[in-house]
Amino acid sequence: MAALGPVRLLRAAASSRRWLFCASPIAGAWPGCGSAAAAVRAARPFSLSARALLSSEDKITVHFINRDGDKLTAKGKPGDSLLDVVVNNNLDIDGFGACEGTLACSTCHLIFEDHIFEKLDAITDEEMDMLDLAYGLTETSRLGCQICLKKSMDNMTVRVPEAVADVRQSVDMSKNS
Repeated sequence: MAALGPVRLLRAAASSRRWLFCASPIAGAWPGCGSAAAAVRAARPFSLSARALLSSEDKITVHFINRDGDKLTAKGKPGDSLLDVVVNNNLDIDGFGACEGTLACSTCHLIFEDHIFEKLDAITDEEMDMLDLAYGLTETSRLGCQICLKKSMDNMTVRVPEAVADVRQSVDMSKNS
């Protein structure tokens, strides 16, 4: 069986309803690559996922109270973790998310308001093990990498503890340094 060329492979990908592009040195060299079909594809974006189509109305606002008391406000999409929100919005929270959400640290430790904490999904044993290593642990503490945004969380406020346990540095006491 002859190997598929890159252009035919792209055409196969396009048949799965994700229009990439149709590369042909001669318009109409392959069925569907010329004239009206090409005009339709040209009007479509190369690859759009449903997430990219979310408007700002669909985003959830989160307020973070940083270690120094500053209020940082950011938006995220439903399903994003709070770690994603911090990273995607380039929020300046020192050391936050050192393990990139792999449940290997407690640097994304956050303290939730009671009414929000009560609505969060159940905590896993793995998350509880990492929280045991966190400084400033409270009854409403959770790891931001494990909390995914829901519409009911819109305009919630979470607090970043004053200290963070980060093995890359000694204890970060931002208020005291």
